[in-house]
Amino acid sequence: MKTERVPRIVLGAGAGAVLVGAVALFVPAGLGGQAPAPAPGAVARAVSAARAGAQASLPELAALIGDREKWLRARPGDDASWAVLGGAYVERGVRSGDTASFARAEKALERSLAAWPARKGNVDAQLGLGSLANARGDFRAARKWGEAVRKSSPRRWQAYPVLIDAYNGLGDYVSAGRAMERLRALRSGAPALSRASLVFRDRGWREDASALAYDAVALAATPAEKAACLVRLGDLAWERGEPAEALASYGPALRLVPGHAPALAGRARALAALGRTDEALRDYGAALKAQPLPQYALEAGELYESLGLDEDARTQYEVLRVRATEAAAHGVNGALVLARYEADHGSPDTAVRRLRAEWAKGHRSVHVADALGWALYRAGKHEEALPYATRATEQGLRSALFAYHRGRIERELGEWGPARRHLAEALRINPHFSPLLAPKARRALAALGEPAEGGYAAEEDGSPRAGSPPPREGASASRSPSSGGER
Repeated sequence: MKTERVPRIVLGAGAGAVLVGAVALFVPAGLGGQAPAPAPGAVARAVSAARAGAQASLPELAALIGDREKWLRARPGDDASWAVLGGAYVERGVRSGDTASFARAEKALERSLAAWPARKGNVDAQLGLGSLANARGDFRAARKWGEAVRKSSPRRWQAYPVLIDAYNGLGDYVSAGRAMERLRALRSGAPALSRASLVFRDRGWREDASALAYDAVALAATPAEKAACLVRLGDLAWERGEPAEALASYGPALRLVPGHAPALAGRARALAALGRTDEALRDYGAALKAQPLPQYALEAGELYESLGLDEDARTQYEVLRVRATEAAAHGVNGALVLARYEADHGSPDTAVRRLRAEWAKGHRSVHVADALGWALYRAGKHEEALPYATRATEQGLRSALFAYHRGRIERELGEWGPARRHLAEALRINPHFSPLLAPKARRALAALGEPAEGGYAAEEDGSPRAGSPPPREGASASRSPSSGGER
């Protein structure tokens, strides 16, 4: 008979953006009754982080992986150690960009379930599979695993971060909020606060999100976890259009964990906004070396393009395509970043096809809605684009990019008042939101000017021309894709 397992959190990591989510590893007491106490050193520090519900460093994570691999070569029937190893592989993949680790994670977690099935109570492997599904962008599968654990073990707080990520990816923000409330009822400390900060941000409650992020920094138990919380705080400042304040968070994060990729990428955005482009390009290069995410390559390429360095931009876009292809081979869904690239720099029709497929899967987050609306606009389907752009901007998240996209679509449709309002909103939220698009937003807004009697239309290149009176303000407010499918 299996011994009773008392789970202890080992690692909890919040991943940025864009992406990807939080992963938790669970070390059941006694590791199935077979494993000895951890050896002194990095593995012991990883387990110590576990007891604090904190994130271990990458070297400590590597030591834990090596320790469990060695253990399992001699004891291949230890289901608990397979679950630990699978979760560690997921964590490594998320934090290093090594998507090949996800295939290893899947095999390890399947070995755990083969030795001790889910129906008999193997909660740890189910949680690992939920985290793996979120990391790969398979939000339906993540929801399935998370809800299975919640049903069988409703007080296992580790199920709720999995569910929050899954619900967010599916665009079910009401359920994400409920999962966050349950998480906070069951768990205090930095992991829960950091999660709640993101949920509040998605609701548009920016001050509350920042307050929780500050508290998470104060309560973080390890340098790695504190660095992740500082990055969250910096990202919130960046989204508010405060690059100098963002730098004040990214700098300490990098002192705690040199080479921390999300901190480097965040600092690159802020430096570019402040006109320090050479330093920004340096940081993007370092971020891509540490964690070669397609999103970082897209951002770097657009910064190069904004500087007129088209050949360097093309090099970064090729990095994006290569990395996305490699990730896809390991089961990672890179449709969103690839579609954003295609819409602005490649084939908008290809972007539309990718994003329609995502929508059909039920991946209806505000990010997919915004990207699909913009891809449709770029493909010349302006009427069809607006409902998706409207949906993206009316869920709560205050995004300069979303507001810009909606304003441009409305301008194309001759909705001058809404276009003027949303372009101004984009620049008010974050006047530096994109080195390529923020200048276009300013030009488009200037071209619209103040409303004049009789109205005017604006051409795609930004020059005004005579036209019919603008529609009334808010004329498009009721347009929104139905929850049951596209219209």
